[in-house]
Amino acid sequence: MASRLKFESSCEIGVFARLTNAYCIVPAGCTDSFVSVFENELADAVPVVKASIGGTRILGRLCVGNKNGLLLPNTTTDQELQHLKDSLPGQVVVKRVDERLSALGNCIACNDHVALTNPDLNKAKEVQEMDTYLTFMFCLSQETEEIISDVLGVEVFRQTIAGNILVGSFCAFSNKGGLVHPRTSVEDLEELSTLLQVPLAAGTVNRGSDVIAAGIAVNDWAAFCGSDTTATELSVVESVFRLRDGRPGALGADVRKSLVESCFL
Repeated sequence: MASRLKFESSCEIGVFARLTNAYCIVPAGCTDSFVSVFENELADAVPVVKASIGGTRILGRLCVGNKNGLLLPNTTTDQELQHLKDSLPGQVVVKRVDERLSALGNCIACNDHVALTNPDLNKAKEVQEMDTYLTFMFCLSQETEEIISDVLGVEVFRQTIAGNILVGSFCAFSNKGGLVHPRTSVEDLEELSTLLQVPLAAGTVNRGSDVIAAGIAVNDWAAFCGSDTTATELSVVESVFRLRDGRPGALGADVRKSLVESCFL
């Protein structure tokens, strides 16, 4: 099922929490009521761990992971790194990445089988109104790409989402489905669905926000959305991630119509 909640006064749940099929990480010092929402839904299946990264609470944007591993930015302290290694399940590989880009969650999106990262310099012309220098500034190194593959146990593809190079910000997907930027074309949607091997839908969260990953934390059986997420948006989330319906991508006609209208009106 999908739940709606806030982190303090913010609806950007995905900024502060990282959820996978093996663990959930929430900010240290967060309120008991915030943690209890996750624990009530997840505690019997995965541990809910309180942590910080680089002394901050924006965990969802700084790290990326799946059931196999967790990648942390170079701003992670030794103490924070050891705490996560001690707290997460033994089979989860925790690694700090020596990468100049610290917001790994903005640059990488993944499930347990596939990861998307931003495009390389050779594909800079494919990014709408994006010059080579700016693309370089947000491009992960080849070494980091190899670490993603090794630690997370995934196949890595360099992609854009609706012309945006920060793929980790503008999509969220599990092993069952995914939600992407509302301006993603039908052709791109089909291409991404083929790469990921899961059904996808273009949509929004938090009452029209296209920064999908900032407003949602999701795994194969649960989703947590910002409290501003509308009933229509929540219905799309539950459908495309197959949280209530066993049929892949079973979006009703009325939901699709409402979603299109909300995106373009």
